[in-house]
Amino acid sequence: MEGEEADPERVARTILLDQLTGRARSRKELADKLASRDVPEEVATRLLDRFEEVGLVDDEAFARMWVDGRRSSKGLARRALGHELRRKGIDAPTVEAALDEVDPDDERETARVLVRRKLRSMQGLETAVATRRLVGMLARKGYGSGVAYAVVAEELRRDREGGDDDELLDGLDGAGEDFGL
Repeated sequence: MEGEEADPERVARTILLDQLTGRARSRKELADKLASRDVPEEVATRLLDRFEEVGLVDDEAFARMWVDGRRSSKGLARRALGHELRRKGIDAPTVEAALDEVDPDDERETARVLVRRKLRSMQGLETAVATRRLVGMLARKGYGSGVAYAVVAEELRRDREGGDDDELLDGLDGAGEDFGL
C-alpha cells in the first residue's frame, strides 16, 4: 500500500462530505477547500456539479439559510449579510434574492431589539455618548445611518420617558460623523 496513491475522486468526495457534515457551505467554499487539498480542478468541478445535481450543494438555499441564521443570531442588517454572502462566493443575483426576503420592518425591529438590549448597560451615560455608542453598534452590524439614528432616538426617548426631546436631538447632532455616516 505504501507506493499507492489515493484516488483523487475518493479523496475529494470524502473532503466534500466531511465539509458538509457540520453545516451547509457554498460551492466556492467547497471548491477552495478542495483546491487547498490539491484535488485536481477537473475532479473538483465534476464532483461539485454532481453534488449540486443531487441537492447537497445549493447556493440559493445556503444564502437563504445564512441570512435567516445570521439575522437571528447576530442581528445583522441586509448590508452586512450581503457582504458576508459575497465573501462566501455567492453570486449577486442569488445574494439579492436572499436579501429580498428580509422585510424592512423586521430589520428595523431587530435594530430596536439590539438597542434595547445594549441600553441596559448604558444607564447613567449622557445622551450624546449613548447615542454615539448605539449608532456605532448598529453601523457595525450593517444598519444605515437613517435607520440607526431613528431607532436610537425612539428607544432613548422611550427609555428616558419624558426626557427633554431637545436634549435628545442635541445628542444626535454630529454624532454620526465619528462613524463616517
